[in-house]
Amino acid sequence: MSVCLFNSPPTLSLPTPAKRTLTSILDNSNNWTRKTLLGGAITGALSINLLLSSPSLLALESPSPSLLQSQSTEYLCREEETQQEFKVESEAPQVVTNEGIVEEAWEIVNDSFLDSGRRRWTPQSWQQKREDILSGSIQSRAKAHDIIRRMLASLGDPYTRFLSPAEFSKMGRYDISGIGINLREIPDENGEVKLKVLGLLLDGPAYSAGVRQGDELLSVNGEDVKGKSAFEVSSLLQGPNETFVTIKVKHGNCGPVHSIEVQRQLVARTPVFYRLEQIDNSTASVGYIRLREFNALARKDLVIAMKRLQDRGASYFILDLRDNLGGLVQAGIEIAKLFLNEGEKVIYTVGRDPQYQNTIAADSAPLVKAPVIVLVNNKTASASEIVASALHDNCRAVLVGDRTFGKGLIQSVFELHDGSGVVVTVGKYVTPNHMDINGNGIEPDYQKLPGWSDVKKHLSECNINRQG
Repeated sequence: MSVCLFNSPPTLSLPTPAKRTLTSILDNSNNWTRKTLLGGAITGALSINLLLSSPSLLALESPSPSLLQSQSTEYLCREEETQQEFKVESEAPQVVTNEGIVEEAWEIVNDSFLDSGRRRWTPQSWQQKREDILSGSIQSRAKAHDIIRRMLASLGDPYTRFLSPAEFSKMGRYDISGIGINLREIPDENGEVKLKVLGLLLDGPAYSAGVRQGDELLSVNGEDVKGKSAFEVSSLLQGPNETFVTIKVKHGNCGPVHSIEVQRQLVARTPVFYRLEQIDNSTASVGYIRLREFNALARKDLVIAMKRLQDRGASYFILDLRDNLGGLVQAGIEIAKLFLNEGEKVIYTVGRDPQYQNTIAADSAPLVKAPVIVLVNNKTASASEIVASALHDNCRAVLVGDRTFGKGLIQSVFELHDGSGVVVTVGKYVTPNHMDINGNGIEPDYQKLPGWSDVKKHLSECNINRQG
């Protein structure tokens, strides 16, 4: 038996529905289809994916090779339409057992958890825990949630935790598109990248307007998105709250194509504050930017601030990351790229799952080349530390203040089928100079603000040492 995802071109015949029940799929489907990201995954999907709670998988019988070879494109398109119709009919609420919810959480940890502590987690000990927990019946959903909490606490990881349905719903503020969709870059059979809807906010603007999981996004306000990254297109989707954006999507592999108008519903508030300051006894000025968190608006609003400060004559920049505990790691990565030359490393990520083993580098020229001071303290953490280390290790900025917090772990957020969720540590990142941030933090270059002549001298020496 094989499994076919609805956002992939279907090539298999549907079995007789009576032979398969979707309820069983809830407990055994591949976890990555429910995978969501908070401050973590670096591949394609850029914000928390609040996936539909209805199952996205169907069990399918594997046909013979001769059957696969004989199928025509027209047949495949008709077949896909049948599958999509079957999926829509199956989107009625499914009965999920208390034991099923606990096992679902257990499977996510089993597949993805990265033990960064000293407890030496092993698959064998985790399997034994499953057997112990599921040896008896679980009488209530509240009891199931309590079991999950205790199960995750036993891992000894302070960042791996349970989210109640109410807590999980609040994650919507990390929607990076503003219309409640999450995009993923999917290569087709020709190697070209398509942008597919990986996740949807249930009852969000896009879902209510008719967008469905697995749809291919073709254009935004008439602009073709071919060749653009998921993050770039998410930025195109953004706009003032309650304004409209027109998107063109293709349902399934063969169409139809629909033009859909969606009203934006932004939850996030701008985390950027900026001003221009005059340097004493000098005609030069400094662009001061405070970034309070890395949310869906962080990069876009930071770009606006930097351009305005440049237009007003800023010769230097101060980026204040003090008390910034992080947020969306992908936003941090994209912000770091704004300061780096093409090809310079932003961060390295490692994890059990290959999707968390990456080298992230800048892919374009920097937005600004002026010297930068980054202000840090002991509450500068996670995505803030990615930005600080990337600018520091690439000799683009000096760090001023106190040693940073030292949170270098990657968490993913997974939605369970009853609307609750789990946050699981799935990887960690190291700096361009191969330093493990987690538990160590980053030591600043100065504790007090240096003069700009000292900053330029420091960065010049850094570049010389780097090249030689």
